[in-house]
Amino acid sequence: MVDGLILLTQVGLLALLLLLAFRMSALVRAEPVNYTSLVCMGEPHAADRASLRQHSSRPVSDRAQLITQLHILAGLQERDCRVNGLDLSAAPETVRAYAAAWLYGAGCALSEKSTRHSGALARVVAQIASRKAGIPQPKALQAISTLTGSTVLLACFRAGLEGAEFWQYNHYVPPTSSLYEAITANAFI
Repeated sequence: MVDGLILLTQVGLLALLLLLAFRMSALVRAEPVNYTSLVCMGEPHAADRASLRQHSSRPVSDRAQLITQLHILAGLQERDCRVNGLDLSAAPETVRAYAAAWLYGAGCALSEKSTRHSGALARVVAQIASRKAGIPQPKALQAISTLTGSTVLLACFRAGLEGAEFWQYNHYVPPTSSLYEAITANAFI
């Protein structure tokens, strides 16, 4: 009786191990590992700083890394606006649309050329803008799709591009390219 239970348990474990191996091989074939998106932990050595800086200035190809960077950038800009007296979640919807345009510019700067101005990038930006600025996703997508129809939206988009490009190298956004400055310099609030 006990020998049969042990044998059944071993066969079950072997079956689970084979299923795990099959799933892992299927995942590897479906989505290859992107070694360029791995992040080094800790302080780099002096010899590695130049190569790390060169690597960090490349456009982002990994979707998860892009989302992470956009969340960080949006959080920093939301905080900057709040410190300067502009609460995005309580602001009028047009102001929140300006924030979505700024974030879309940042997304374009952080992504590869092949994914810039794509529907997938617009959806990611709309989702993050919804969380950080409180704009409904359809309104954010509408603001992104009509960038060229408004000089304020276009100015915010350009500021987002410049701010994110600068942020990639220096890890801060200059005040002239910040979301707060883009909104207050181009719109009457």
